[in-house]
Amino acid sequence: MSKHPTLLQQFRSFCFQNNATDIEKAIEYFTVFGGMGWSVDMTKPLEELIEEKVLANYRYIHADLTKITQSNKAHHALLSALALGDRREYSAYRRANLTRKEGEESAAFLIKFGLLTRQGSQEEPADESEEVSDRLIFTAPFLRFWFSSVSPYYKGIKEGDFTEVKERWENTKQTFFDPIYEGLIIALVKQSYKEDWVAKIGSYWDKNTEIEILGQSKSGKVIAGSCKYAKSKANKSELTKLQEKCTKAALKPDWFVIFSKSGFSSEFKKEKSDTLKLLSLKNLKTLMDELSEKDLLVNTNKRY
Repeated sequence: MSKHPTLLQQFRSFCFQNNATDIEKAIEYFTVFGGMGWSVDMTKPLEELIEEKVLANYRYIHADLTKITQSNKAHHALLSALALGDRREYSAYRRANLTRKEGEESAAFLIKFGLLTRQGSQEEPADESEEVSDRLIFTAPFLRFWFSSVSPYYKGIKEGDFTEVKERWENTKQTFFDPIYEGLIIALVKQSYKEDWVAKIGSYWDKNTEIEILGQSKSGKVIAGSCKYAKSKANKSELTKLQEKCTKAALKPDWFVIFSKSGFSSEFKKEKSDTLKLLSLKNLKTLMDELSEKDLLVNTNKRY
């Protein structure tokens, strides 16, 4: 496997390997098991697979990961802080009770040994004296799941008591999928502009606001977007909120993109234009189109 395949490459490999056809189900199972090259029986409930493949093999997976982390407490504290928090570097150091020096040393180690990558905000802050923290991103979705929902509950797991893990997962799983959705939506947006193709894209954040999607086309046009995961349909207020965030960040987008997991109100659908793109699960499913053997990543991880 190449050192750091993209999230989309990992997702397509996972979908091909496990014969995924339902986009929502594929993303949920990928969020837990993605990036490891494991075969997953997607006819089984996700919770059943977590117990069967992860909790039952805790001792072995833990041993494999601690070979990389060298059982260093600072590394484990930082990994859990990132998995549970907003992914921003400095807030993770605080959450992990690490000084900035300790945090930076730990982050450098974890990046060097392939557990994390660094991701910067897509735009420099308006005030150049303002320091904006990078995000530290797990190289594989499974690692984020492990350090958020498994590793912190090791005492019970080692004794065969999975109560805490199951309660934690039940309480957090709905929002736990969101960062993976966001990453895949960014990949979708990148593919959606054909003629004036997207030259760079990611997310924007500063101390005052956050914009899920911010990019720039080859010709210099600015793309801003937001993602809505609620069960209700998105309406025109989503665009208004996005425009307000852009104003706050001193950005003037040429194109807007709204993703809504539950679709859009009839009124909002009428607003679609050359400068407003509305994306739903139907569009996201195109990331699974034409899967083939060439999408399968070579992976040397142990199989569980």
